Amino acid sequence: MTTGISPLVRTALAAVAMAAALAGCSALPSAPGAAKACGSSFETFERDTLYFGRAIPSGGQVSDAEWTGFLDTTMTPAFPQGLTVIDAAGQWRGVSGDVVRERSKLVVLLHPRSEKDDAAIASIIGTYRQRFAQEAVLQERQSVCVRF
Repeated sequence: MTTGISPLVRTALAAVAMAAALAGCSALPSAPGAAKACGSSFETFERDTLYFGRAIPSGGQVSDAEWTGFLDTTMTPAFPQGLTVIDAAGQWRGVSGDVVRERSKLVVLLHPRSEKDDAAIASIIGTYRQRFAQEAVLQERQSVCVRF
């Protein structure tokens, strides 16, 4: 029996689910001033997942070397405390109406909520979009409970 989900996508989804479970998280309201729902040994953090497509609209792909360069020069300096990169296969409908299927990278960032980190994430997204002529980079945010 097949589900129509590629093994690569299934693996990426399982990794994201595992990261959430290992973080000991439960979804928290993201609204400012929301009551703290973390247990006494947990801290409230934000989990941002960024979805980077690697297809370049004018043709070609963001190469492994180009991705590593972007990671080293843009992402790591912004989040030196750490991040997780997951290989994935993505699919989405662009503004042209065409379905785009492409190799992708998911980057998971766990961090305390701050204007500095919000600005860093916006800069990372803007830099990737400009450097690789991307129409969009998806950002997903959840409040989570973590313990190190």
